[in-house]
Amino acid sequence: MKFAIIKERKNPPDRRVVFSPEALMKLKSKYKEAELIVESSGVRVFNDKAYSDLGFNVLDNVSEAEVLIGVKEVPIEALIPNKKYFFFSHTIKEQPYNRELLKAILDKNITLYDHETIVNKQNKRLIGFGYYAGVVGAYNCFRAYGLKHNIFNLPKAQDLKNRDELNAELDKLTIPVMKIVLTGTGKVGNGAKEVLDHLNIKEVSIEDYLSKTYTMPVYVQIGTLDYNERKDGVFKGKQDFYENAEEYKSTFMKFAEVSDVFIAGHFHGEGAPYLFTREDAKSAAFNISLVADISCDIDGPVACTLRASTIKDPVYGYDAQTESEVDYKNSNAIVVMAVDNLPCELPDNASRDFGVMFLKHVIPAFFNGDENGVLERAKITENGQLTPRFSYLKNYVNK
Repeated sequence: MKFAIIKERKNPPDRRVVFSPEALMKLKSKYKEAELIVESSGVRVFNDKAYSDLGFNVLDNVSEAEVLIGVKEVPIEALIPNKKYFFFSHTIKEQPYNRELLKAILDKNITLYDHETIVNKQNKRLIGFGYYAGVVGAYNCFRAYGLKHNIFNLPKAQDLKNRDELNAELDKLTIPVMKIVLTGTGKVGNGAKEVLDHLNIKEVSIEDYLSKTYTMPVYVQIGTLDYNERKDGVFKGKQDFYENAEEYKSTFMKFAEVSDVFIAGHFHGEGAPYLFTREDAKSAAFNISLVADISCDIDGPVACTLRASTIKDPVYGYDAQTESEVDYKNSNAIVVMAVDNLPCELPDNASRDFGVMFLKHVIPAFFNGDENGVLERAKITENGQLTPRFSYLKNYVNK
């Protein structure tokens, strides 16, 4: 079977890739029957020479490959009919801006596997860039704090070569006294936690965080049931929350009243209560002055996230009283960092990490008859049709 690493064509340019040159070598070593080619790219974080030096053919045309592997959406005009593709299609939530893309994939008889749909039998995602979203999001949180208060000036993560350089910049900081609440205990939340730990910010218990005053910076990491409770007051566990989210209400305000900074690394499921509303943010008791919204659900569970920000312009302000965007330097502003493509800022490390996961969880399925059903579950389209698992997208495609 012949695999191709395709170049990224979406704008703004994305420098990430699924396989670094070294990861591709590991793939070739483990699966000698696999044929591997690389599409030439002037954008990719690893240049063409890095692949060709290891013996891989770098070509302008990779249409000879059966399986084409990329990161972001492939423009419609670049799609090659009758191929198997891997990329983030951003269609499974019926995103209106990519409806025509999914329609074209069906029209061109393409078999689409979405990185987001690569899950195990328990429907847990096996691969993703979430960890580095957490790392860069937490870094950007402190960069925004420094800009707001003119106390330090971190360079943008995108201007750093890798994680080592990012850590070196963090090592220069002296973090003032503050209380930080971090939501999320998955890959995103734990990536952010690593940054807080690297800065030697003390982690404290929920009870102490809510009740004590500190003379040093501290943080608390909280999970779903730490800031949500059933409306009837009965405790039924996390699975009940996932299955009956509409029966719950947020208790996040108890954290908002004692926190200076909020790092949002949670997953917000459909029907789940908002963490805090616009009315909550207007309260005199609301103390949060900076939100690093890594999850970045627009106009949703984090009321001050009016829009996604960009790597070029990552910070804006939110005036709670007028419910409007303002300059983040405004004295009344809640500072908002809501970049929605954070891993793009550390493409080297993010790509290497992603390749390890892809090699472990996806590639074996091509050579073991998909014995664990990974490909079958991930497949969105085949033979010009939606697969049964994704048949709910039929009305979306036909609108």
